[in-house]
Amino acid sequence: MADSREAQFQQDIIDGMTADGWLTSPASGYDAAHALYTEDLVVYLQDAWPERWEKFAAKNPQDPQKALVRAVTRELERDGTLEVLRHGVKTPGMKLELCSFKPDHEMNPESLARYRANRLRVVPEVSYSPHALSGEYNPRLDLVLFVNGIPTATLELKSEFKQSVENAKRQYRRDRPLKDPVTRKPEPLLTFKRGALVHFAVSQDQVAMTTRLNGKDTFFLPFNQGTEEGGAGNPAPPDADSYATGYLWQRVFQPDAWLRIIGRFLHLEQKTEEDFHGKRQKKEALIFPRFHQWDVVNRLIEATREEGAGRRYLIQHSAGSGKSNSIAWIAHQLAALYDEAGGKLFNSVVVVTDRTVLDDQLQDTIYQFDHAHGVVRPITRDVGSQSKSEQLAEALAEQTRIIIVTIQTFPALFDALDKRPDLAAGRYAVIADEAHSSQTGSSATKLKAILGTDKPEDEEISAEELLDAAVAARKPAERISYYAFTATPKAKTLELFGRPPNPERPASKDNKPEPFHLYSMRQAIEEGFILDVLKNYTTYSTAWKLVHPHADEQEVESRKASTKIARWVRLHPYNISQRVEVIVEHFRANVRHLLDGQAKAMVVTGSRQEAVRYALAMRAYIQDKGYTDVHALVAFSGSVLPDEVIPEEVTETSSLLNPGLKGRDLAEAFDTDEYNVMIVANKFQTGFDQPRLCAMYVDKKLQGVECVQTLSRLNRTFPGKEDTFVLDFFNDAEDILEAFRPYYNKAELADVSDPQIVYDLQKSLDAAGIYHWDEVENFARAFFDPKAGASQLSYYCQPAKERYHTRYKAVLEQIQTWKAAHAEAERNGDKPGLHRAEQ
Repeated sequence: MADSREAQFQQDIIDGMTADGWLTSPASGYDAAHALYTEDLVVYLQDAWPERWEKFAAKNPQDPQKALVRAVTRELERDGTLEVLRHGVKTPGMKLELCSFKPDHEMNPESLARYRANRLRVVPEVSYSPHALSGEYNPRLDLVLFVNGIPTATLELKSEFKQSVENAKRQYRRDRPLKDPVTRKPEPLLTFKRGALVHFAVSQDQVAMTTRLNGKDTFFLPFNQGTEEGGAGNPAPPDADSYATGYLWQRVFQPDAWLRIIGRFLHLEQKTEEDFHGKRQKKEALIFPRFHQWDVVNRLIEATREEGAGRRYLIQHSAGSGKSNSIAWIAHQLAALYDEAGGKLFNSVVVVTDRTVLDDQLQDTIYQFDHAHGVVRPITRDVGSQSKSEQLAEALAEQTRIIIVTIQTFPALFDALDKRPDLAAGRYAVIADEAHSSQTGSSATKLKAILGTDKPEDEEISAEELLDAAVAARKPAERISYYAFTATPKAKTLELFGRPPNPERPASKDNKPEPFHLYSMRQAIEEGFILDVLKNYTTYSTAWKLVHPHADEQEVESRKASTKIARWVRLHPYNISQRVEVIVEHFRANVRHLLDGQAKAMVVTGSRQEAVRYALAMRAYIQDKGYTDVHALVAFSGSVLPDEVIPEEVTETSSLLNPGLKGRDLAEAFDTDEYNVMIVANKFQTGFDQPRLCAMYVDKKLQGVECVQTLSRLNRTFPGKEDTFVLDFFNDAEDILEAFRPYYNKAELADVSDPQIVYDLQKSLDAAGIYHWDEVENFARAFFDPKAGASQLSYYCQPAKERYHTRYKAVLEQIQTWKAAHAEAERNGDKPGLHRAEQ
């Protein structure tokens, strides 16, 4: 019969990897005390660096192998596995390179020969602890991956027929202690930085990974491709001889790909984090790419290598996708890309972004790859007598590998190319990051003048619009490649940067341009990287009707109504002052206490005049009530003239509106504990990142991309932030849903199949039609066929799993509907309704 056990799954993975060039052997060759596979360490040096090995052996004649292990172990414990693999080990009189990465070009045959000398080995059933006692504590890992004898990854495998990927995570958390339980000495293979670089929990259906084991607090990230419908998980296997997670060993562990991850992706991130109470501490994290990050970088590099300069690529990656790291990896690898003649494909890579953190992040990341300074040059402010435009021209002339510019400086790139033929003759890659802070005021006015846009004076201009206008205004250039990142591409962006599915035909209604790569909002939500802002979206009219189902027939006594639902829904929004009352009372009752009292809210208004009126009305209401726990800021561009409500001409820095700013930027001030409500008008609705935003009150018509971008200000995660709330005074729920649909990709489609299927309810399942008999027969044939691959068992179960999950989800929705109907009937004293709900 076909083997459904974990052992067969393990063997299938090993067989796939060895077919791709990995070595394999029993765990007996593993040195647990030093967490090394010593044979490969020695053989690699002998093959790749024979002269250095001979010199090292001559200096350590008694036992060169032991001396090598001692030297490598010392560096692993001091600098970590990644640093040792990338930059080797220094010993008296020489440096020992312990891994050879694929050269950027093939001009050096010696480098290629050293690259081919790498020894990649997969070892099963590794008893990894040097502290284990025979017959007692002796944990084993299902698979360990070594590169030249140095551990790079561990894997815990689970068969879906018995356990899920969650069991593998639990095993890492509970049964893989970082220190020996008896001696309390560290386990070298599992120690952060010193041991394996990454740890994978793997089943036939799902993959998760972590770079830091931390007992019960170990945090795993999904490492799945995403379903065909755009959700979390993986597509069904393509055939009966494949696994849904086969991409892990077939693509990610493919030797060239695995060495590339070690050489060009992994990096150690060091940053200062602040907790609930303002306590700061430095943290280190080893960054391993999530699958979509790894995939988009590889696809872009491969496409650019094949297509050359002058092409456009649109990357639609949701918030929560880790765009900063993706951009850093792409920038570095594009800067190191060579053409067939052995020359650099691009003179410079220009990154257009307003993320101030990207400067340091790019420089730190790239230094870890190359140990070289001056690779990244930010052009973010005037320096001495040099303007930003002059600095940019100088950086281009010097062929600086990576240049970072703000969206205001970006047009200077074209000025420099138009004015200087020597620069125009070069080839450039432009990576445009969707704006983190859109431009208003004088900056936006200048940009609009440059680009010829006709947007109203008080509206923002984003990096995406800037790029669209700049590219549309110029003829296609064979020397400039564009890589546009955005979570919510506008129609113009899709038209300019998207690619039709059939490249042989022109773009048309049935051949519409599409993104080059997609990581959907739905997948980001389902994987837990952002929150679903539509989950608790409510229009005011809906809230009113819920509380007043018979409003046209009778008056509801306020005292009784207030015991049924919060007071804010009893107010009808006749004017701003009443809406302010709704907002303040709801915020105080339902939002203010969240996140240990750090929760914030945003009020979105339709104009600058409305924003000012809201601010004045809110201040008056708060003072009248004597509240001391609601502190509002108002943000808008330009000035607002006096009217019957506004006593004088004001700007956002006027003491009448924001008296406590003290010269600070509004975003900076709002990030402190001094303020918890932000009233906005055409500002901070796009590109504003404040993770403590928990609620939004909308009094403005929202549609299309603007709607998605505005409500998405709420979707950032934060410790303790589980839900968001939107109260909309203006829009219809259907219009909001329609705006999200193109980007959300959360349709009426089944989610990822539940891997835990109960097979002992045959009669119930027969009656429900969960599985079809031909599927049972196919499964039985595979199960009892000794030659059948274990993958066939998963393949033939997949349709039944999907049917079960779809119906189970429908039942849960029916239960929620029943509960809501029952609660409403009970609340209204509706006995007939209560009886109907209970049937």
